[in-house]
Amino acid sequence: MAHTISDHEKGSEPSTQHRLYDPYQGLQVPIPARNIYQLPTSPQYLFDEEARRSRRGWSDNITFLTGCGYLAGAVGGGAYGLVSGVRSFEQGDTTKLRVNRVLNSSGHTGRAWGNRLGVIGLIYAGMESGIVSIRDTDDVWNSVAAGLGTGAVYRAARGVRSAAVAGAIGGVLVGVAVTAKQVIKRHVLI
Repeated sequence: MAHTISDHEKGSEPSTQHRLYDPYQGLQVPIPARNIYQLPTSPQYLFDEEARRSRRGWSDNITFLTGCGYLAGAVGGGAYGLVSGVRSFEQGDTTKLRVNRVLNSSGHTGRAWGNRLGVIGLIYAGMESGIVSIRDTDDVWNSVAAGLGTGAVYRAARGVRSAAVAGAIGGVLVGVAVTAKQVIKRHVLI
């Protein structure tokens, strides 16, 4: 029977919670051949710096924000396309033609909006991770600067004026979102 080394025997601090894991659970294995393992319930990190970090890593951040942006854009664009598809009905259309109009309109608009918001999420996540890495601090100003930069980069092809306006709008939107998040944390989730 295998002996598991406890935290005290390793010389480290004892963990607060463990869960028991039996790989043979549900199988007809004789009791002496069974090993039951104590697994930690909290995440384990290779380096102490990772354990102290209170935010997602850059790859997690990029994946999360790009996916959320695409999903939100696809749902919003699909809903807008549904409404515009219903508005495009003409007198004498068959049910099959009406369904086709709605599906085409919602699919086309949902893809377009999803792609736009996915790209915006990708640019924002990359800029925010870069700013956090450069400044070596994690505060509200990183998010606001990333919002400014995202708006400016997203609209840069349309000219300097358009990029400046989009940057200002991006910075304000992110500032409002971060402020709302802090208010909700402080007053709602007590």
